[in-house]
Amino acid sequence: MTRENRIKAIEAKGAERVLILDGAMGTQIQDLKLDEDGYRAMRFSDWGVSIKGNNDILNLSAPDAVKAIHRAYFEAGADIVETNTFSATSIAQADYEMQALAPEIAREGARLAREAADQVTSETGSIRAVAGAIGPTNKTLSISPDVNDPGFRDVDFETVRAAYLEQAEAMEAFVDFFLIETIFDTLNAKAAIKALLDLRAQTGNTVPIIISGTITDRSGRTLSGQTAEAFWYSVRHARPWAVGLNCALGADEMRPYISELSRVADTRIIAYPNAGLPNDMGEYDETPDQTASHLGEWAESGLVNILGGCCGTTPDHIRAIAAAAGSAAPRRPAKHKRAMRLSGLEPFELAS
Repeated sequence: MTRENRIKAIEAKGAERVLILDGAMGTQIQDLKLDEDGYRAMRFSDWGVSIKGNNDILNLSAPDAVKAIHRAYFEAGADIVETNTFSATSIAQADYEMQALAPEIAREGARLAREAADQVTSETGSIRAVAGAIGPTNKTLSISPDVNDPGFRDVDFETVRAAYLEQAEAMEAFVDFFLIETIFDTLNAKAAIKALLDLRAQTGNTVPIIISGTITDRSGRTLSGQTAEAFWYSVRHARPWAVGLNCALGADEMRPYISELSRVADTRIIAYPNAGLPNDMGEYDETPDQTASHLGEWAESGLVNILGGCCGTTPDHIRAIAAAAGSAAPRRPAKHKRAMRLSGLEPFELAS
């Protein structure tokens, strides 16, 4: 089946009910309890620096484990899974001296997710999709890493754009969507958007873009200082297939900001919060039923089109979220056109 047909099938599902995204990849990888050798396998047995914690390299050193995680989320009810490519850029992989491997990591991460999606689709007859995960990198374009030199940047826009383009080129053949996620710096997101639009111009392929920001704390702002509403207006030019928020907050804390986006955005709303706030040990205690009770209410209130989970969430969380949201109608973005006109912006039509 072509990507175009898969997207149409997902949109048809999404017209009838809230779509379900997967949960945390990192949480599942932590549960594997891999040591340094587990990350290295044979291929990287003599690598010169420690690579434990480089979850994306498991696309190359433990592909069966990565694919099994994707399958577990599909079997829990996910319509869409994210590739294990959050840090599959040359910028992020430089921490492990693996920047030259970034395209291979991205390509294999997308291929593994595609294989899992196609297998589950064949087994169940229900279309499953893949979102190519594009993380924020470990560099920021808006904020100086040196408190004594506010104007200093250790990376520039073109370097970030080029890194994202390289990642996207590697994933493009396998994914149904690109997901720019966990955005704490909107300028980084704009570099990713530019890269994806450049790729679209190069290939002629229109891969829909999903954009998800991160409200870093109860101040209601991203790390670079934007409110949810300001964030939307900053990225709206990309005409995203969906926009929303993930990470940093649990569902209870995130709700007002999802409500704010739902009020102004003339596209689908995606939300995938953490399993509550981390405890003193940095772990997440919110149970699947607790997370699902929050997100089920969001669905019933007509705030969202796509629900999933971020840090601390598991296949059990996704199963519970899918059950809680199952009877709710999806949010209808067309209802919000008047609000957009009042704001001085011309709303655009969804693909379906």
